[in-house]
Amino acid sequence: MLQSITQLPKVHRLSIGALVLLSIFIIYWPQPTNPVQVSLVLPDLPQEPNVTEQRPVNSFTTFEIVLGDSLSTLFDKALVSPQIMLKLIADKQQKELLKNIQPGETMVFEKNPEGDLVGINYIKSPLVTERFDFVDGSFNHRTLERTPEYRTRYAGGTITSSLFLAGQQAGMSDALTMELAQIFGWDIDFALDIRSGDSFSLIYQEKFLDGQFLGYGPILAAKFTNNGTEYAAVRFTDEKGHSDFYSPDGRSMRKAFLRTPVEFARISSPFSLGRKHPILNKIRNHKGTDYAAPSGTPIKAAGDGKITFAGKKGGYGNVVVIQHGQRYSTYYAHMRAFAKSIRSGKMVKQGQIIGYVGMTGLATGPHLHYEFRVNGVPVNPVTVELPSAEPIKKDLKAAFERHATNMLGQLSSFESNGFAKAD
Repeated sequence: MLQSITQLPKVHRLSIGALVLLSIFIIYWPQPTNPVQVSLVLPDLPQEPNVTEQRPVNSFTTFEIVLGDSLSTLFDKALVSPQIMLKLIADKQQKELLKNIQPGETMVFEKNPEGDLVGINYIKSPLVTERFDFVDGSFNHRTLERTPEYRTRYAGGTITSSLFLAGQQAGMSDALTMELAQIFGWDIDFALDIRSGDSFSLIYQEKFLDGQFLGYGPILAAKFTNNGTEYAAVRFTDEKGHSDFYSPDGRSMRKAFLRTPVEFARISSPFSLGRKHPILNKIRNHKGTDYAAPSGTPIKAAGDGKITFAGKKGGYGNVVVIQHGQRYSTYYAHMRAFAKSIRSGKMVKQGQIIGYVGMTGLATGPHLHYEFRVNGVPVNPVTVELPSAEPIKKDLKAAFERHATNMLGQLSSFESNGFAKAD
């Protein structure tokens, strides 16, 4: 057979040799061993939550407090047991917080999914909420307060007819105009002294919460020019947190007495020692000043003091007499009615409402007859020099002067940089 192969053509012999070599290679090439099988045990992965499945949540029932509501009626509306309400007011502090709820405030009752009370939010304002958590059968109280953002604003104007109209033209609210008048009300009689051409300027603050306007903050500094005389006032807060207005040299803008005890009334009859009485038709001393005002207009105590008389007194009609220390006393006559709790022996504060304008006694129309007496002698309340309140304390004088310079500088900057007063 080998001889037969050698007799083949060369190409055939090479092909047979290659085939033999390939066979040997396949036969003797090592075979792979059996593969090792490895088993991995993986931990169970957490299941994705079912997004459609919702956990039970607490419910909130909100009541806006209206006239006639009480804590008891609110609990009744919220379907909460009176026994739980008694637990709430068993604490003296909590009872004090809740005894004077006012219309316009809000009460929110929070309950769990089972309908049990969890807590109460007493929302007194956007900034203050009293929270009462009901835990283990008793209430825990905490106050939640938010701080508003304050923005400084400028306003100014010139009076042509009235202060209120000029204030409105300057973009001021009536309340802000009233505050301005109260600052300068000890030096300027806004019922008698205002002139066309008088002007004012002020910087004040506005309060915002979450970008929403909440209301007006305090006036920071103000000027008022009356009949050519300029008055300036700066608000300053002392180390005890008490705020008041002072002139640039540190004198209190407040006087010990209000110049007029009724706001924006007109003088219908001035102080006179030789006036003809409109009813008796006789010449009699008019020992005070008459301020004509609509019936029911509030009358304020001109200063701190003690009521020595409150009742009917001849031609005075309903009258209140207040003693202010040893030297001064004030009389308020022809009242329609006395304010609540006004009686002899009661102490009153400056600006406190003591009664309402009327025409009791000898009177031809509703007005306040106001007397100011010094050592028992009547003097003209419009022209009398009123004693001042306490000035800035000496140890605060330097701090006040720096503050006043800063505030009045800001006010002048507003006036001179395009924030012109509205004419």
